[in-house]
Amino acid sequence: MEKSGCTPDEALNMLREGNERFVAGTPEHPHVSRERQSLTASQGQKPFAAVLSCSDSRVPVELIFDRGIGDLFVVRVAGNVVGNSELASIEYAVEHLGAPLVAVLGHSQCGAVTAVVKEGLLSGNLRAIARKILPAVQDAKRDNPDLAEEQLVLACVKSNVWKAVRDALDASEALRHAVKSARVKVVGGVYDLRTGGVEWLGPHAEQDRLCR
Repeated sequence: MEKSGCTPDEALNMLREGNERFVAGTPEHPHVSRERQSLTASQGQKPFAAVLSCSDSRVPVELIFDRGIGDLFVVRVAGNVVGNSELASIEYAVEHLGAPLVAVLGHSQCGAVTAVVKEGLLSGNLRAIARKILPAVQDAKRDNPDLAEEQLVLACVKSNVWKAVRDALDASEALRHAVKSARVKVVGGVYDLRTGGVEWLGPHAEQDRLCR
């Protein structure tokens, strides 16, 4: 297959438009045919976006963006945190598959973030995820001392999205170079479990400094 052929802004608009169709209940279900399956099997994949999302079963990434086979390179992990494996997957999508957009997608009522907010006891390997989320929760609590619990969790979810974007840019020279050259855009977003809509947060406020 040819590369996606779209710009970062066009890719973001495709996600926006797909989500709008999902919210409106008018999905087109593109690229789900047997022909699309056969084409991507024989000619390879050229996704137009890489999406790092939470593993939560209520956030089916292709469905909420009304996309199909070969459209999105989806990396899922509880709490949408960035570790070596997640970052390597994103780099693969950008460097080898030519994806022009990277979206970090958090969501309302995130169980991983809520557990850290409530200082719940997480055992085993869950503690590794909690350690990555904790600085974002601490920042949000400091900046929003008077918020009620539900609003505080949402503030922490957004803070955690920004931390993931920052972590990705901090740790990946390849991603920084792609952003600096305007070949790739990295944005954050938050999916609302109740409405099905995505609030787009845009690029990180310190992106220029992070990509020096």
